[in-house]
Amino acid sequence: MSLLKDPGLYKEGIKKMDWALNYMPVVKRILDDYKKSKPLAGMRVVTAMRVDAKMGNFARALKAAGALVYVASSSPQAVEDDIAAGLYNEGINVFAQSNATQEMYKKQLMKAVECNPNVIVDTNGDLMTLLHNECKANSKEIIGGCEETTTGIRRAQARARAGKLDYPIIASSNAKCQALFDDRYGTGQSVWSSIMSVSNLMLAGKNVVVAGYGWCGRGVALRAMGLGANVIVCEVDPVKALEASMDGCTVMVMDRAARLGDVFVTVTGCKDVIKEEHFEMMKDGALLTNAGHFDVEINVCELDKLSVDKSVIGDKLETYVMKDGKKLNLVGEGRLVNLVVGEGGAAEALDLGFAIQAKCAVYIAQNYEKLKKEVYTIPKEIDYDVARIKLNSRNIKIDELTDSQAAYLKSWEE
Repeated sequence: MSLLKDPGLYKEGIKKMDWALNYMPVVKRILDDYKKSKPLAGMRVVTAMRVDAKMGNFARALKAAGALVYVASSSPQAVEDDIAAGLYNEGINVFAQSNATQEMYKKQLMKAVECNPNVIVDTNGDLMTLLHNECKANSKEIIGGCEETTTGIRRAQARARAGKLDYPIIASSNAKCQALFDDRYGTGQSVWSSIMSVSNLMLAGKNVVVAGYGWCGRGVALRAMGLGANVIVCEVDPVKALEASMDGCTVMVMDRAARLGDVFVTVTGCKDVIKEEHFEMMKDGALLTNAGHFDVEINVCELDKLSVDKSVIGDKLETYVMKDGKKLNLVGEGRLVNLVVGEGGAAEALDLGFAIQAKCAVYIAQNYEKLKKEVYTIPKEIDYDVARIKLNSRNIKIDELTDSQAAYLKSWEE
């Protein structure tokens, strides 16, 4: 079963996945272990993620675990057709094509869940939404899922509070190994490599406005500072705003930052972060990008309404001309810039995130009878196991507590 653009691209896709696997030692270790133990034997697992070489190795690990794997994408723009062909060639069902229309994208997701999944691995809650609405008939055999984004987790938690969540969900995005490394380092690096590849601009000396100071926002801000930018952070959370200030960023409201920024990156998971009144305040030549959610963080409809002309500059860069002649530049249609323009996070960082998700899928399969229809924090042992494997792959040894030390830490008597 497949919906592919060109199955003949499989050789190049396999080469890319094999190359990436050299830099994913944790996923490789898990893949090798799962070949022997088959912890997902007979399970139907559906994923909705960016279809690239790193995700391809994750899908390979699920298949090695004995699962029947069905792959869809997390965005109409987040598909590498050679990877999709490579996975299909290796016996994985793929429903993903690059540059799909919104209608085709939804069709691909719906085709993927026609298998009546047992486990889902989701991004932004797309599969969850389908399986609770239009495709509810396909959710009768689902035992649980895991979600890799903060946005998806918020949606799942809202459903759980309302008693409208039909199966348990593991919040893999809350894993320390994903937040600290995949989000902070992987997203931080890939956002700027994507922006600079499409714009060919230098950051040094520019005012970079980062909206949102979660783990991804921290990574984006940290990399911008390292490249010589003056970083301004906009936040709604007072603790995160205070942290940004102590990290050396300038903190202010968007109404003020909009007048100062040269480059804007939204990383919030919310809508209308940058909207009509902000566009009107901005400098000529401001660059607008999103790294946090769907194409709703920057209100592109209002930007289009305010403009009198629009032109495409190169690949994935649009210039909007305002009534006063000012030009505002939008990257990747306001979609996730590191996925639409770039190739996502580096293999070394995503190695941890995908290892976490593979282990979460197995945890669900082994523990679903004990789980309620709630959102669960990832078990600490999964985080620690993944971290240990990564340390071992780098030949790094750490100390261990003696029995006496462990007892001391648990005691109040000594």
